[in-house]
Amino acid sequence: MNKILVIAAHPDDEVLGVGGTIRKHVNNGATADCLVLGEGMTSRTTDKDLLKELHTATLKSAEIIGYRNIYFSNFPDNRFDSVDLLDIIKEVEKHIENLKPDIVYTYYCGDLNIDHRRTFEAVITACRPVEEYTVKEIYCFETPSSTEWNFKYESNIFKPNVFEDIEGTLQDKLNAILYYTAELREYPHPRSLKALEIIVARWGTVVGKNMWKPLN
Repeated sequence: MNKILVIAAHPDDEVLGVGGTIRKHVNNGATADCLVLGEGMTSRTTDKDLLKELHTATLKSAEIIGYRNIYFSNFPDNRFDSVDLLDIIKEVEKHIENLKPDIVYTYYCGDLNIDHRRTFEAVITACRPVEEYTVKEIYCFETPSSTEWNFKYESNIFKPNVFEDIEGTLQDKLNAILYYTAELREYPHPRSLKALEIIVARWGTVVGKNMWKPLN
């Protein structure tokens, strides 16, 4: 039975990036935990009630995806570059040591968002194959409204070489993201339900899978 750890910077990325895949793994007998490194909202508001609502949404969403546990850290939202990278690495290492995952999912290194890139750096460093390491596989996922908006480096675009057929769990992903009402947008924003369906369908065409269904 595989033990999976998803390491995200913000609440909702654990669904946006890899929600359908995790539900599929859990359906097949895996256990999945999630570490959310950032507190999630203070770059937009300091309202503690809204932050509490966001974390509540994360826990409710996690039930649909099948996460066993959600672990919240408290690094500053959209300001991971103001924190020593070593501190983020130590936080990641602590959870890897405690949970001993076989598989880790995290962000693509070329995302626009600084928190995503710092998370990737911390994960890659923490998962080095030294001493009694447990992590055997690391996968980087696309995050709608971040990965595709980084136009800085033409050679650094997201080019996946691993694909998961989530036709059977796409609806779970969409149902889970509905709890993040503060993060959803209207189409054609990438974080709209319609756009998420289109993104999945598009990747299906790359590997010859029919992931299309009538859009609402």
